[in-house]
Amino acid sequence: MDLDFTAGEEEFRQRARAWLAAHVPAVPLPSLETEEGFAAHREWERTLAADRWSVVSWPEEYGGQGVDIVKWLVFEEEYYAAGAPGRVSQNGISLLAPTLFDFGTEEQRARLLPPTATGEVIWAQAWSEPESGSDLASLRSTARRTDGGWLISGQKTWSSRAAFADRAFGLFRSGPPEGREDKPHRGLTYLMFPLDADGVTVRPLGRLDGKPAFAELFLDDVFVPDEDVIGEPGQGWRIAMSATGDERGLTLRSPGRFLAAADRLARQWRERADPADTALRDRVADAVVGARAYELFTWANASRCTAGETLGAESSLNKVFWSEYDIALHETALDLLGPDGELTDGAPPDGSDWAEGYVFALAGPIYAGTNEIQRDIIAERLLGLPKGRR
Repeated sequence: MDLDFTAGEEEFRQRARAWLAAHVPAVPLPSLETEEGFAAHREWERTLAADRWSVVSWPEEYGGQGVDIVKWLVFEEEYYAAGAPGRVSQNGISLLAPTLFDFGTEEQRARLLPPTATGEVIWAQAWSEPESGSDLASLRSTARRTDGGWLISGQKTWSSRAAFADRAFGLFRSGPPEGREDKPHRGLTYLMFPLDADGVTVRPLGRLDGKPAFAELFLDDVFVPDEDVIGEPGQGWRIAMSATGDERGLTLRSPGRFLAAADRLARQWRERADPADTALRDRVADAVVGARAYELFTWANASRCTAGETLGAESSLNKVFWSEYDIALHETALDLLGPDGELTDGAPPDGSDWAEGYVFALAGPIYAGTNEIQRDIIAERLLGLPKGRR
């Protein structure tokens, strides 16, 4: 693994840094998990897309710059260091798009990727169901064949971005598991559908913070045309596993996010902390070291991808680490700031909403596959331990 950047990579970094310095809003945008904030973040996506910064790693014909994974990670580092807004298009950019590049048709990519890059179309996830979360293969929502497409019915829950999004993507049971009840992942189809279609009911979920970005989806014979099927019918599980690998691996939590947060935390320590509080000092040091360790681990994975390898079960290691690290980082910040840490909307001393970030971090060990399930994957597929209760 070579950690030295080329002249071209350094030039790209400087270009990204200059653009961000000129365009990042001076005043933080409202939370993207509110209607007002969602609209403001959608407009920010348009600003990014106008100069091809919204999807730098995509080919140029879809609105990107065609850069490799190294430059994408460089951009992410500069993006978070600049304090730029959160990405309201993340579901479409980080999860759906890689799936379309690998399994979609040319027509699907031409039709769906450009409006996703600009924020014109924001995507929600339609994976989990009331009794099918981490055990996604047990889902019950159905897709039934009809003239020219499919009729989907059922209920999806914990659909991120769904309260304000335009379209959704997810898995549906289109047939029996081919006589193999022990193989429930068979007979699933990957479908996309608009959230304003006939038969779709979007019901925002109540949360402690009162922000309705999550929603339940109730689907009653919603028509999905054949052109909105990704891959072959019945092969949805294999396709979805590619998407979850991206989510747990490189794309969902780039190291730039944590490097920037650890840097803010270290600055707060230098400005506010009691030097005699060695226990808190050690926790701050652990946060800085953890961010750096995650960065190096990511660069190692990026080197593997550049060499043509694919990430498998190692993505579960990644997911467990960043989700638990995120909680520890925010707990340290809140303990350091004391009562000031409970302020929101940019009011804390460094302008960071540490309290809101902490509430969000608590969900990390649950979404993208619970950490309990991830530890099973690590035990069985990486360590070779036998299956069974542990």
